[in-house]
Amino acid sequence: MLVGRRPEVFVRPVSMEEGRRLQRIGRTSKDPVRLRRAIVILMSAQGGSVRDITSLLQVGKDYVRDVVHAFNERGFDALDPKMERGTPKGDP
Repeated sequence: MLVGRRPEVFVRPVSMEEGRRLQRIGRTSKDPVRLRRAIVILMSAQGGSVRDITSLLQVGKDYVRDVVHAFNERGFDALDPKMERGTPKGDP
């Protein structure tokens, strides 16, 4: 293992129904943020590495990791453009 290299991050196993839902979002979403997040999840579910995803979508590694981790934790709610980093609303 290379020193300083972060381990690969992959989305949790996605069911057939979730895969179809992600594809539908990819085809029909008018929101570019939701579309991009759905593509990140689809690519990860298909075994795409963080490097592959960042190269194709021209986004940062941290963005891909954040989206994957959020989807693993919250499911489709993580695709919502209102997903924010940092302190949840209502917390001081």
